[in-house]
Amino acid sequence: MGRHLVMVGRLLQSDPELAYEHAQAAVRRGGRVDVVREAAGLAAYRTGRYGEALRELRTVRRLNGSPEHLPVMADCERGLGRPERALVVAQDPEVAELSAEAMVELAMVVSGARLDLDEPEAALAALGTPQVRAATGVLAARAAQARATALDACGRHDEAERELAPYSAEELAEAAGDVDEEDDVVVYDLLDDTVEGEQVDAPEGEGPPPAADVDGPGHEA
Repeated sequence: MGRHLVMVGRLLQSDPELAYEHAQAAVRRGGRVDVVREAAGLAAYRTGRYGEALRELRTVRRLNGSPEHLPVMADCERGLGRPERALVVAQDPEVAELSAEAMVELAMVVSGARLDLDEPEAALAALGTPQVRAATGVLAARAAQARATALDACGRHDEAERELAPYSAEELAEAAGDVDEEDDVVVYDLLDDTVEGEQVDAPEGEGPPPAADVDGPGHEA
């Protein structure tokens, strides 16, 4: 199990489909462990399996009580074509416990959901939070891209261009392909005492890891 988690951490950005296969192998060996289900959920998200990712991350939250993946869960709702439900996730009371970086990620998801609902002014307003304005580095560039998208949707094209002007083409390209910091799998070097190929029962009350519900675009900006 531990070896598979290590491979998920290594491959999530470069080869998410292979990372997903390793995550599924880890689930078969240790499906009751929260970090295993986290790896499965984030790998499913990266490969566009939004329904599966949502189920796994809900399980993680039940296991460890942390709201840290609320931005990803909201974006999964967007990926499933349910922007209204993404907004409901964003109103969870435990959003207040998120880190500043996660709050920026959630703001970008909310902005995207508002655009999905053809509400460009609300999309722009969602990006006016202190956390978004205080963002730095790649996260700041991603937030600028999200604001530019909202400004374009509002018909304010000159302002959209000015929003991106401080960033080089390389910085914007890096931001467009960046993996969200809160989505990184925390790799634990767990003792793998399971014989390769041994079958382990799925977690109680659940069947095998489900197949993808929807394969489609889901993004946070």
